[in-house]
Amino acid sequence: MTSFHRYLAEEVAVDHAAGLVPRHEALHRLTLLGLEAPAAVALLATWESGGGNATAPSATGSDTATASTVPPGGEPPPISSPLPTEEIIFPGTESGVTLRGAWAAPADPRGAVLVIHENRGLTDHIRSVAGRLAADGYCALAIDLLSREGGTASFEDPAQATAALGALSPERLAADMKAALGELERGAPGKRLGVIGFCLGGAMTWLLLSSDEPRLSAAVPFYGPFPGDADLSGARAAVLAIYAERDDRVNATREEAGTALERACLEHEIVTFPGVGHAFFNDTGPRYDAGAAAEAYRRVLDWFGRHLG
Repeated sequence: MTSFHRYLAEEVAVDHAAGLVPRHEALHRLTLLGLEAPAAVALLATWESGGGNATAPSATGSDTATASTVPPGGEPPPISSPLPTEEIIFPGTESGVTLRGAWAAPADPRGAVLVIHENRGLTDHIRSVAGRLAADGYCALAIDLLSREGGTASFEDPAQATAALGALSPERLAADMKAALGELERGAPGKRLGVIGFCLGGAMTWLLLSSDEPRLSAAVPFYGPFPGDADLSGARAAVLAIYAERDDRVNATREEAGTALERACLEHEIVTFPGVGHAFFNDTGPRYDAGAAAEAYRRVLDWFGRHLG
């Protein structure tokens, strides 16, 4: 099992252990990811017993990253009403390949942002993120990483979409994300480019940064596991890495991410939100936290404002 497959499988087990996914559904999802029944049962048992929890490095006092904890209290900033998105088709980097996404643009853009979805593909939630960014001044393209499979909408079962994503190679994913950056350049000529990704999309943001992609000026991975031994030296982006305190599995790679950012001499900030769990930004999910999500989005806009214009 690759590290990417392991991450997706463990995510199923974590959701089951938290009571969010019944056992039969968890086994169904793990089977779709290619696990044999004994291995799936063993994985669930490990997380049910608490044995799968990784010990996360402290979010404070790090020598290799700028870490901070968001203080509680205060009124969250108002939420922008998303602009409508439109479905677009654009060329991939390979001859004959076409990709899909959701596009939204303000009348006078300040910059352009690639939005990368979670492990269920391009959902209405991710479209709304693109629409919010457009309402706040940025051209936004939410890519569908399942474009070559017919698009996320072609999967009746979201678990099948997750399994299909798990079968994709890093090379293929990086190529499609780079093609999306090219589409942003065409749609917002002369504007600086940024990227934001959530969960799996956070991991994809790290992947893009480690893929010798110098066009990015800013990047915001939300609770994305850092790929082992990833080299960020080909990146030029200022990185705001966002984590959740109650997300030990992803937080176990936080220190490694900070080390890689320091080694690449990239401007960066690592922010850990207290008292919340993985996917706290997703307002359609069970772990959504309105206050933390609002504060995180304020920080995103501040970061993009500083580095994209």
